[in-house]
Amino acid sequence: MSIAQALLAEFDVEMANTHRTLARLPEDKLEWTPDPKSMTMARLAAHVAEMPGWAAMALSTDELDFAKGGYVPAEANSREQVLEILKKNVKAARAAIAAASDADFLKPWTLRSGDQVFFTMPKIAAIRGMVMNHTIHHRGQLTVYYRLTGVPVPALYGPSADEPEFNTAAA
Repeated sequence: MSIAQALLAEFDVEMANTHRTLARLPEDKLEWTPDPKSMTMARLAAHVAEMPGWAAMALSTDELDFAKGGYVPAEANSREQVLEILKKNVKAARAAIAAASDADFLKPWTLRSGDQVFFTMPKIAAIRGMVMNHTIHHRGQLTVYYRLTGVPVPALYGPSADEPEFNTAAA
């Protein structure tokens, strides 16, 4: 089994969970934030939706340098926009992952801001950490926002208090 095949199995499950979570984004609470230092619900949801696209970026480049500009965080003003951002990024990421060879995944990739290097690691590690784990982390953060604002939390890895009957097909 290739790295791409192994990664896509996990990617598909996590992106389905991500869609399930973002599909609940409450349009009447987009500007809500639990703390002034926290992202608004809309910004957090847009961030979750944009992160899968970083897989395609990591596979098609050798680095992302924030100091050079070019990276513009995704913005969304509705659930529909968030879901469109996610759909576009999942499609691009899935195609890039499927097309990558094992050798492609082992090439180094760097995240930096000018001279400050945050990390350099094989592209597979960057995708697992910066894309998959980062998405899961912020998706979890978004479910806390949901709980705090009365939005039902979806069952993702098993039942939730709001969905005691675990059903991975539920949206």
